[in-house]
Amino acid sequence: MGVLAVKFCDIQPIHKGYSDDKKYCVTAKDGVKYLLRISPMREYAQKRVEFQLMHRVAALELPMCMPIKFGICRKGVYSLQSWIDGADLEDILPDLSEEAQYDYGLEAGRILKRIHTLPAPQTQEQWESRFNRKMNRKIKLYSECPLKYENGDLFIQYIQENRALIKNRPQTYQHGDYHVGNMMVDCAGHLQIIDFNRHDYGDPWEEFNRIVWAAQASPHLAKGMVDGYFDSRVPQDFWRLLALYISSNTLSSLPWGIPFGAEQVGIFQKQAQDLLAWYDNMQNVIPSWYR
Repeated sequence: MGVLAVKFCDIQPIHKGYSDDKKYCVTAKDGVKYLLRISPMREYAQKRVEFQLMHRVAALELPMCMPIKFGICRKGVYSLQSWIDGADLEDILPDLSEEAQYDYGLEAGRILKRIHTLPAPQTQEQWESRFNRKMNRKIKLYSECPLKYENGDLFIQYIQENRALIKNRPQTYQHGDYHVGNMMVDCAGHLQIIDFNRHDYGDPWEEFNRIVWAAQASPHLAKGMVDGYFDSRVPQDFWRLLALYISSNTLSSLPWGIPFGAEQVGIFQKQAQDLLAWYDNMQNVIPSWYR
């Protein structure tokens, strides 16, 4: 831990993402750029653990922002990380060939597999009890939500009929928000993973619950992610569990999106329609973008 004593000759705010952290691209006097994240002082303990875990993930030699320094500054708790020069993957996807999209998906899947080599603590609550509680909460949120998806009850029905799938599932470290919006391509064309600030522990397969964003942007990217993770040998149980995790996530998206306005609500409603089409109204556990 240390006080942020570095003097920066340039500070540019970053306005992307949903994190409460204040993010900046800062340039030191020697011309080196860094990512600076500043959080409220009340989050000191949480952010310290987050930074320590980033060191453990970085030790796996993953392509990511490297943790450099953590401490307290005048505006709160800071984390200084290496800067990645490049472009957001979702921005350049339309300009890539289908083969290149699939190849980036392969790499994203392989990176995620390495992330999941970090075990969860022995004291971690069993996944079955923890995720059942989470699903119950999400069903309640959706049931009380003033808006509904067309045929949204199909998600609830699938959850109720498949809860037993989460029994005895293993738990590992999770990135926590692993989707195309948190992937970059650096100037050398290599995939980079960013934003580990929503890290968690849980079933490693649950980490795919945000693959819907990839599938909407590029079915080839999404297919590559699954193939890369499983080396093209995908177990049937994965598909059944993925449909469960996606159903649970979809239910809570709508009430979560309401405070952000009609545009965000429309995005989630369109996503629910796409999901029901991919899964043949939850009758086929292998989504059409993979089939």
